Amino acid sequence: MPGKADATRQRLLDAALEEFAEYGIAGARVDRVAALAGTNKAQIYHYFGSKDQLFDAVFNRIVEGIVRETPIDAHDLPGYAAALARGYEAHPQVMRLATWQRLERADDPPVPLAVQSMTHKAEAIAKAQAEGVLPADFPPGVLLSLVLHLASVWTAVSPESAALVDSTTPDERARYVEDAVRRLISGGPGATEGRA
Repeated sequence: MPGKADATRQRLLDAALEEFAEYGIAGARVDRVAALAGTNKAQIYHYFGSKDQLFDAVFNRIVEGIVRETPIDAHDLPGYAAALARGYEAHPQVMRLATWQRLERADDPPVPLAVQSMTHKAEAIAKAQAEGVLPADFPPGVLLSLVLHLASVWTAVSPESAALVDSTTPDERARYVEDAVRRLISGGPGATEGRA
């Protein structure tokens, strides 16, 4: 059973996720995080050191959660992409946080945990390609990037584009992602035409 300190730290992380997702890193306010967590802002500095370090802790927790809850299955990339799409729709703050990270920290060194996760996924795809499970039309990192972007497509569309798919359900949108990835890896004739 977690102790009081662990519970306070968890409440701060939960509150910070909402705050950073809504306002970004620069716009987030530690006093709002503390109020939402039911504590005082001194606890943020005690547990995390600074607002930036709090963001790092939240971002790492998000990466850990996605890796744990949606592990890559290189033998079923369409199903993997659909599971990611469902998760992103159920927890929209995840992609909002990732967007803020790209916007406000583009010049920072890559997050080690995220690099490790992406490397593991690319290696799984490379292994599946070597086994003949996946076509080798795309290098592993390129294929992974395409799959991840397809999985997040509904979180990144403009309001005008979103209006065009408003009548679809989250499950239908996940199935569209699944079908798009299935077609991507079908390796049909002409799949590599026009690429140097």
